[in-house]
Amino acid sequence: MHDTLVLDPGRLTLAELRALWTAPRRVALPESARAAITASAAAIEAIVARGEAAYGINTGFGKLARTRIPDAQLEQLQRNLILSHSVGTGEPMSDATVRLVMAMKAASLARGHSGVRPVVIDTLLAVLNAGIVPRIPVKGSVGASGDLAPLSHMTLALMGEGEVRVDGRVVPAAAALQAAGITPLTLAAKEGLALINGTQVSTALALHGLFLAERLLEAGSLTGALCVDAAKGSDAPFDPRIHALRGQPGQIASATVTRALLEGSAIRQSHVVNDERVQDPYSLRCQPQVMGACRDLVAQAARTLLIEANAVTDNPLVFPATGEVLSGGNFHAEPVAFAADTLALALAEIGALSERRIALLIDSTLSGLPPFLVDNPGLNSGFMIAHVTAAALASENKSLAHPASVDSLPTSANQEDHVSMATYAARRLETMADHTATILAIEWLAAAQGVDFHRPLLTSPRLQRLQATLRAQVPFYDRDRLFAPDIEAAKALVLAGAAGAGNEDLLATLWKD
Repeated sequence: MHDTLVLDPGRLTLAELRALWTAPRRVALPESARAAITASAAAIEAIVARGEAAYGINTGFGKLARTRIPDAQLEQLQRNLILSHSVGTGEPMSDATVRLVMAMKAASLARGHSGVRPVVIDTLLAVLNAGIVPRIPVKGSVGASGDLAPLSHMTLALMGEGEVRVDGRVVPAAAALQAAGITPLTLAAKEGLALINGTQVSTALALHGLFLAERLLEAGSLTGALCVDAAKGSDAPFDPRIHALRGQPGQIASATVTRALLEGSAIRQSHVVNDERVQDPYSLRCQPQVMGACRDLVAQAARTLLIEANAVTDNPLVFPATGEVLSGGNFHAEPVAFAADTLALALAEIGALSERRIALLIDSTLSGLPPFLVDNPGLNSGFMIAHVTAAALASENKSLAHPASVDSLPTSANQEDHVSMATYAARRLETMADHTATILAIEWLAAAQGVDFHRPLLTSPRLQRLQATLRAQVPFYDRDRLFAPDIEAAKALVLAGAAGAGNEDLLATLWKD
């Protein structure tokens, strides 16, 4: 495990969250956070001692909030809450996503407005640092009143209930805690509610989608530039003067990157003079306008999700300075739903543009390359059906891109009468990213094939690095062979962020306004 990642409550960075998503890290909070945690817990203890009625502390929940619970049953109240709310279904969330959930929940509680004792956060971090991953079903939250069901499954593990994963194996939580020397948590007043009321699951799922979208945008920028050379397209549409006149920051950044990727290409120099074509198709020419707009959507979503990752989103909230406990609605995940829907648009368009470039390359009347990018066409089908796969996935992404946030169903006997659907909005991003990664993989294979057909002319030095990364895994398609493994190999490189090898410095400029 890497060095300890110290998460400063309210000041988490995307770089820290991305690092935790990429690989397990030991996580800690600064010692300075403990005073706020202790003060918040003391405020809850004072309310219980005074016998005051306060929602979620000594009352029922949701529609049952008017039911007063005797002090002797407060621990049972919190335990019952977790057991009854652990109703998730579907496949378990990935380890990477669960790590984000746990880290963000710990940081949120540590801001000192949730009323939990230090032992709650200590146990949460101990479980995370022991490599114990609560088995959280991915379905069952509507993204309002917090991600109640999935966070209940997380909390079960802290109590020694339910199932967890350790080194990829599913084991009982009680056995995993015992093996790690962690005492199961007994929840005190409000603590169960604080743990399950919040947007950390939908935010973690959206961050998972965000980090994949970043990789796919970079990969699409690379493969798009390679397609320009494969189709003997022009670099004139990437002239900075064109994009400065519009002023869109993503478009300017995308054009700058594409222009730099093509610089020094012998293929481009071979048709600067006496090229019969006046203009390239939009899928080549308008890459900065489309990919730049996608980049701006991804950057906007990143800003929203970083704010949410640092937020206190449970209910009610404790204000130790005055002793007040205020009921509000920070658990409503509408900002996350909007961010996820925005990412869905970007993922769909990155894939849609890539699919159009594949179609261009396999069409010999447009690209000037052999039909379907293979020698002896007819005997060989080449990329014919690989393009059909890309088209199928691009079309499916269009349906998945329909905004989830416009939907709402009332729950809890109409007490929770408008919900965000943020958890689904975020969850479907992984499927969309997988589709787009496959499309980009097919485009990468097609563009590399096209560039190889231009030998002895070579593409630019930067794009030769992209070519070499692929060719280290997948050879030239000289005749029909089992194609699926080639696509899977290229897709794995795309999803891992490996397409950018040797061009990291340039790709970093995509994200600078």
